[in-house]
Parts: sequence; C-alpha cells; structure tokens
Amino acid sequence: MSLSSIFKKLLGVEKAALKSVDIEEEKGELVIVAHVQLHKRHRWRCPHCRRKSPYYDCPYPHKRWRALDLGGAKAYIKMTLPRVQCKVHGVVTAWVPWACHTAKMTSAFDKMCAWTARHLSKSAVSELLRIDWKSVGGIVKRVVDRLEAERGTHRFDGLEAIGIDETSYRRGHKYLTVVVNHANGEVVWAAKGIGKEVLEGFFDLLSDEQKKAIRLVSADGAGWIASVVEEKCPNAIRVMDPFHVVSWATDALDEVRKRVYREAKKAQGPKQKRSRGRPKKGEEPLPDEAAAIKGTRFALWKNPEDLYDSQRTQLEMVALKSPHLYRAYLLKEALRLVFQARPEDAREALRRWLAWASRSRIPEFVELGRKIRRHREAILAAIEHRLSNARIEAVNTKIKLAIRTGYGFRNIDNLIALVMLRCTSLPVCLPHLMAS
Repeated sequence: MSLSSIFKKLLGVEKAALKSVDIEEEKGELVIVAHVQLHKRHRWRCPHCRRKSPYYDCPYPHKRWRALDLGGAKAYIKMTLPRVQCKVHGVVTAWVPWACHTAKMTSAFDKMCAWTARHLSKSAVSELLRIDWKSVGGIVKRVVDRLEAERGTHRFDGLEAIGIDETSYRRGHKYLTVVVNHANGEVVWAAKGIGKEVLEGFFDLLSDEQKKAIRLVSADGAGWIASVVEEKCPNAIRVMDPFHVVSWATDALDEVRKRVYREAKKAQGPKQKRSRGRPKKGEEPLPDEAAAIKGTRFALWKNPEDLYDSQRTQLEMVALKSPHLYRAYLLKEALRLVFQARPEDAREALRRWLAWASRSRIPEFVELGRKIRRHREAILAAIEHRLSNARIEAVNTKIKLAIRTGYGFRNIDNLIALVMLRCTSLPVCLPHLMAS
C-alpha cells in the first residue's frame, strides 16, 4: 500500500485525491495538513439530495476540517469548497463525503467527540480532543440530530407505559419536560419549559396508532399533565406516583408539627432565664417542651423500620405530650401502608383512610383527604399496576449530574442533545468500530 493510500485511509478521504501533505506549527504544536481534491464523480453535489448541480461560486478557497489526531498531532483536511445551485434546495455548499456540510470537523471526529461526551464531562472532552468546550455542545447536538433523523418517529413505536415529569436545569424556575419509556428507562422526548403547550408538542409527534398503543401514563399530581393526557390519549390510564402522594402526607405532617410547636411556644410563655453563675448542686434545666417538639422533625419523617433508638424515644414523647401530632403521624404511616396493600384490598383500604382523615379534626389532613379524592382512581391504578415514577426520577438524577459536571448550560438545545445522548440507546460508536 502506498503512503498516499495510507494517509487517505487514516483521514477517511478515500473519495478524494491526495495532492500533498504539509507539516506546520500552530501555537507551538505540530499540525498535519492534507491537501485533497474530490474525484470528478463526487464533485458539485448537493449535500441534501446528492444530485449533481451546476457550479455557483467559490467562497471557501481554503476550507479546513479538523480530523482525528495522527501520532499525537492535530490533523486537518484542506480543500477548495465551492457552492452549487440545486434545483430543489437552492444555493448550498457542495457536498463532501467526510463531513456534514455545516461542520468544521469530520464525521469521524464528531463520533469520537460524541462518544467521549457520553462518558466524560465537557471540560474533559475539550481537553482530550483539544477543542473549545463550547464546541463540544454543538458537536453533540449535530450528532444527535443526525441520529434522531435516521430513527425518525420509530422511537415512539412500542410505547405502552410512559412517565412524564419536569426537572429544573437552572435557577429562576427554568424547567425541562421529560418523557421516559418505562419498559427500558430511556428518554423518549425532552423539551424546554412546562405546561400544556409544551407537553402537547410530544403527543403531536405521535401517530393515532402510537397514541392508542399507550396504556399507562405515570406522573405527579400536576393538573396540566392530567388534562393533556385525557385530551390527547383518552385510552391511557393515568397512574399517580406513590412517592408524591406520600410526600403530600409528609408535608402535611410537617405543617402540623410547626403549628403544634407554635402553640406550645405560645403556651410556654417567655423563656425563664436561670441565675448567673454555675448551676447549683442538684439544679436541673428548665423543661422546654416546644424545643422537644421542634426536634422531632426527622423522627416523624422517617419510616418506623429505619428509626434510631433515640428517635423512637422522641416518638414516645410525642405520643404522651402531643396526641394531636401523633395522630397526624399515624395518618401519614397509614397512607404509606395503603400502597403496600394487595390490589383487591386497595380500594377499601384507601376508603378507610379517607374516612379517618376527614374526621381526624386535623385541618391539614382534612385538606389532604380532599386532594387525594381528586386523584383516587389514579392512585388505585398505581397500586393495581405497581407503577411509579422511579425510572423518571433516576433519569432526572442523570440530568442533574450532566448539568453539574458541565457547570450549567446556557444553550438549552445542547443540554437536551446531551440528555438524549446519555439517557437513550442511540448508536454512538467510536470511529474505528463504525469502520469495522
């Protein structure tokens, strides 16, 4: 094999003639520049439809594309790149086989960057490939857009159970809406913002057959999710996430604790100060019941099987000193046990809990009972199908990790592309694996 053929193979320019190879120095680094010219049968083609088109002009007489490094040195492909006038797409930059017509890097370089971005942070990728870290986001978006275009709407085929949730990506109430497939835990769709208009954009991408195939939709208690699912996917059963329901009870319990603390603080009156100096022999500190109630926050939150001995002692104190607060704690635990009931017993168990909450004379749990009645069927569906938003919360954790390792994202489109890259099974392979 000749030296010219070796260089063409390494650079991925088999459809071009290698005119010369120069070794230059750029910012103290060695740079290899390969001057090439496309074969006649590949010249002057539209990058979209690949049709032969008439020559228009030549605004890029010295166009360069960054290629994969050769022997630790940066490598570039250099060629005169004209524009052509396509009958369908108008005046466009001529097609080259080794790169996207809008890119400054070769396709092999894009694949390498996307594969490393799936496993490393953007700063690590930029240092490894010696490119600006802002360029990493653009490359990832370009690769993901190409792979998504190849998949088309086929990624929506076979959807039977999906989960919908929102996650913040920036301070100031900046949110992403994420749709996850329960079957494999992959992100199906993500978009900027929250609300009916945003979520309707997902269902508008689905065909009628794909909408009918969806049987279960898990989500929290957001009204905009319920209304969109009911309108766009009426055959689906909405499933209420058990974690959010129990968290409602936990929040109500904490409000009761705060109210009981304020009442105890008011009844206790101003705190009496002990006399100056060291305490006398046998003198005990003044009891502070309000402070004792304030310190029971984590004991009331935790599950009984996870309590420490000291926290069990705190609960015993609450049962003796504040039956009102202890009854709220029992209501919270009873609601948690409803989700552990068998599907055939769940409806009766939930009915009993709602009856207990309505006559508990605890305003916070009376209001919680009204809220749960509005979502009763969705809660029962969660118990029947044993479905939750656990997979969606796991995806949200991955998104938070990507944001944290990237030190935030100003370009939301690049963030969504990175989410689709890391949280889906898009076929992003290393260049040598693609070639083999």
